[in-house]
Amino acid sequence: MTDKLETLDDLFEMQLKDLYSAENQLVTALPLMAENAKDGRLRAGFTKHLRETEKQVQRLERIGQDLGIELGGHTCKAMAGLVAEGQELLSEDATDEVMDAALIAAAQRIEHYEIAGYGTAAHYAERLGNTQAADLLRQTLEEEQFTDTKLNDLAKNYINQKAE
Repeated sequence: MTDKLETLDDLFEMQLKDLYSAENQLVTALPLMAENAKDGRLRAGFTKHLRETEKQVQRLERIGQDLGIELGGHTCKAMAGLVAEGQELLSEDATDEVMDAALIAAAQRIEHYEIAGYGTAAHYAERLGNTQAADLLRQTLEEEQFTDTKLNDLAKNYINQKAE
């Protein structure tokens, strides 16, 4: 990354590095979330999203390789904060049902951050005429939106009721 953001290309590169760091942090955090989820559907959802996240990392690596960008070496501070909040949550004294509801809330915060990031990066890629990168970023964006919807449905239709 350049020291100074002078062009949309520079900003796009910064966004890619941020997303790459965020996804790699999630590869580490999702197994812990799955391990602490008591509900089988929630645990399975976290495990499935881990596999998706690993593929999302590979997509970002492909984009970086295609564009000649080294994605490593940057830390996404926002994701670090979201992951730290989630880890702090695990130390709370909560019933299984309330902990599952809290895990969903933490996961949705993460998903919303990723949705914003991928939407922005896909727009930048389109604007810069990089349709292949835009397509790959939109594919991940759709997965993140689907995950958020599934978490929302699980919370509203099942987990939150159990936590009452």
